[in-house]
Amino acid sequence: MSLNYKQAGVDIDAGNHLIEKIKPLAKATARVGSNPNLGGFGALFDLAKCNFKDPVLVSSTDGVGTKLKIAIETNMHSTIGIDLVAMSVNDLIVQGAEPLFFLDYFACGKLDVATATQVIAGISNGCKQANCALIGGETAEMPSMYHNGDYDLAGFAVGAVERGEILPKNTQAGDVLLGLASSGLHSNGYSLARYILAQNQLNFNSIAYNEQTFAEVLLTPTKIYVKSCLSAIKTGKVKALAHITGGGLTENLPRVLSQNTSPKINYNSWQQPEIFTILQKLGKVDQQEMLRTFNCGIGMVLVVDKNHAQEIASLLQENQETVFFIGELI
Repeated sequence: MSLNYKQAGVDIDAGNHLIEKIKPLAKATARVGSNPNLGGFGALFDLAKCNFKDPVLVSSTDGVGTKLKIAIETNMHSTIGIDLVAMSVNDLIVQGAEPLFFLDYFACGKLDVATATQVIAGISNGCKQANCALIGGETAEMPSMYHNGDYDLAGFAVGAVERGEILPKNTQAGDVLLGLASSGLHSNGYSLARYILAQNQLNFNSIAYNEQTFAEVLLTPTKIYVKSCLSAIKTGKVKALAHITGGGLTENLPRVLSQNTSPKINYNSWQQPEIFTILQKLGKVDQQEMLRTFNCGIGMVLVVDKNHAQEIASLLQENQETVFFIGELI
């Protein structure tokens, strides 16, 4: 009896079919410098066409954590790819970098072309929001590594910034903290969120609020701050940015501050979205644990001189951001 790869659990034809289905999705993300034609051994990007004078490349890689479990268990895959892009490109802009291109890694036990296409359509959507070209990736079918229906994601983004414009810059006492509203949990704290629901015998189809299920609320995609924050950065009046991910405001903001400054935050300056209040009550989670696990409603923080704070806040608002004056540096 002649054995083959498909009998071992790997379907090469399905993989080729997926590539054909996602080629238009990648092509839709084309930007200056990119060559979005999939199928080569390596992906090309022409940095010279982007008109940088003295560029420094900035790279980031991330996943979406156990938010994937909710997408898989509810069969809702259309937005998880946006999360994947957001987690990396939001890190790039913290350094002042413009995202240029993105690659993804999709791993599964048995390839479901329809599911993978939905996921990559979300990745394409996220790339378009960030003006970042999807130029390549990898699909790995590994039977016995994953249960049927399970998959895993990783993303890789590369951007560039002029050498003299790398952030953060020197911060000082009196600088103002501008907080940008998050769209929800983004992609952090989901292990605790899922544990809270389980401990309260709630499932993802249970109603959270406003007739929305927990699945619908918790799968709200991570907000991509690239275009709005780049417009602020280009004024030259932004000293630092902090992407509020795992560790929350408590641990992420100090990472970008000068050693002689620390944040003084007014936690009453914004109202956290209802999902955080619900999770806190259900889990009896103390406030300090909330602040170091979740973003609690603030997804990005900008540090600006107090004399430019209103100008930058207005510019961000013109770019559809909800802006809060959340404190200052001392």
